[in-house]
Amino acid sequence: MAVKIRLARTGSHKKPFYRIVAASSERSASKKFIEIIGTYNPNINPAEVKINKEKFDKWVKLGAAPSDTVKSLVKKLG
Repeated sequence: MAVKIRLARTGSHKKPFYRIVAASSERSASKKFIEIIGTYNPNINPAEVKINKEKFDKWVKLGAAPSDTVKSLVKKLG
């Protein structure tokens, strides 16, 4: 089972809120996920990103591949 770290959209119409999740790459983005790693709120200025670095590092060590968007969000945090 390949695991990816990606965004899962929640929130209402025209007010997105994203969870950063570890999920099986075989499931669609709206299906169940394994674990919530953080959140991303683009509605406020500047956008708010919260990532639990311990969980993120754990999943990367286990072989999870972050999506391009998640890579850029983690890069912005440092």
